[in-house]
Amino acid sequence: MAGMRAGGVVAVFDVGKTNIKLSAVDADGHVLETLSIANPVREGPPWRHHDLAAIRGWLLDGLGTLAKRHALQGFVPVGHGSGGVLALADPDTGDGAALPMIDYEQPLPEDIREAYAPLAGPFFDRGSALMHGATHQARQLFWMEREAPQAVAAARWYLGIPQYWAWVLSGVAVSEASVLGAQSHLWNVPERRWAAIVRARGWERLMPPFARAWQAVGPIRPALADRHGLPQDLAIFAGGHDSSVNYYRYQAAGLREASVVSTGTWIVGLSGGTPLARLDEHRGMTCNSDVFGAPLGGVLSMGGREFAAIAGPDAPAEPVAVETAARVAARGTMAMPSFGDSDSLFPGSAGRGHIRGEPPATPSERKALAVLYCALLTTECLDALGPGSDVVLDGSFVREPLYPALVAAFAPGRRVRFSLDAYGVAAGAALLAGHGERTEPAPVDLSEAGTLPPVFIAYAERWREAVRRDGPAAPTS
Repeated sequence: MAGMRAGGVVAVFDVGKTNIKLSAVDADGHVLETLSIANPVREGPPWRHHDLAAIRGWLLDGLGTLAKRHALQGFVPVGHGSGGVLALADPDTGDGAALPMIDYEQPLPEDIREAYAPLAGPFFDRGSALMHGATHQARQLFWMEREAPQAVAAARWYLGIPQYWAWVLSGVAVSEASVLGAQSHLWNVPERRWAAIVRARGWERLMPPFARAWQAVGPIRPALADRHGLPQDLAIFAGGHDSSVNYYRYQAAGLREASVVSTGTWIVGLSGGTPLARLDEHRGMTCNSDVFGAPLGGVLSMGGREFAAIAGPDAPAEPVAVETAARVAARGTMAMPSFGDSDSLFPGSAGRGHIRGEPPATPSERKALAVLYCALLTTECLDALGPGSDVVLDGSFVREPLYPALVAAFAPGRRVRFSLDAYGVAAGAALLAGHGERTEPAPVDLSEAGTLPPVFIAYAERWREAVRRDGPAAPTS
């Protein structure tokens, strides 16, 4: 079917772990309007799960609302890669799910953890180390199979989050490379094949044919269009993984060699130039896929939660002053990894985060220390991904003006720019809808990072020396 016409408006459905957004976005990636809700979760049984029925009702109502105010031509779903839906043959049978969609942050039963580990295969079949909670689509499907084998036997499809919503709206089930390449443990990205566990468990029957993220898989189902006042020719696109779609925004702008670091709950670094041999699963590194199916070197660090742990609950809203951060740096006060439940780049450091040196004296100094620490984490991510002169920062951290300047100071020899666009995923998704018609690079607004005094460079050198010398050692009294 045809995709987008010139000047069209795209509805982008962005399913995050915590929040869900539905945005009207123009063809150049400018967000015109956004609706949002918290991602609803139910405690069980049989496990903590997302309320797909509630989300469906909100989505369709929201599309009807946007359609009254914008000339919608397309719908692009995006989402995180840590969950999927075991689906029935008919999207109108209940919520379409054969079993509830598992909340990946809940603890995994120990017997499932132990039984799954030897089945997971080598690194490139997994794309990551075994991560926390119930993360990884293959592990969730294995849990479903152990818990409810009859339901799995009766299921028709296993779909990533974006493709589940494309199926709900179009009735067409597809697989997509960037979602499967987001640590699903179902897809070997470098070899572009199913991981061995898929054949070993007989899951091939659940995996639909592939579509590109920018491919229109069908029009909206007529009954949904009639019921909710939507255009009958609304094109439903396959969609993709949120971080890969955000990365595509820069690919579409011609920045194909850039290392992109997106910040929020997670610091997510991606680079198409990272050699596969450089990826080290023991240091939080991953093998992702871009929307074209090609490998992306990745690195993950739970920076947002570490920031909150260091800054504390009374962190001031105003930006950190350079003078405050310079005072903390000159005093030698350092946050040492890691304050979350993940080792990330520092093996053995989970839960051992601590402050070394004189403690921060005020809430402003605590926030300054948190910004310093997260800028250092970012440069560690860049170093892990390898050399490359072009760096783009985006996400929530760049709203703190000191952060990109610190990254530039801590990463000499790299050109550090940043995007203040708060809707990068939505912009990338809208650009996907126009992929087939684009003849020139897409516009993207980037700012240059500022410069800082030498005290920060010396501070970074001392911090790196301490981390490499002492590892995750606890503070001495």
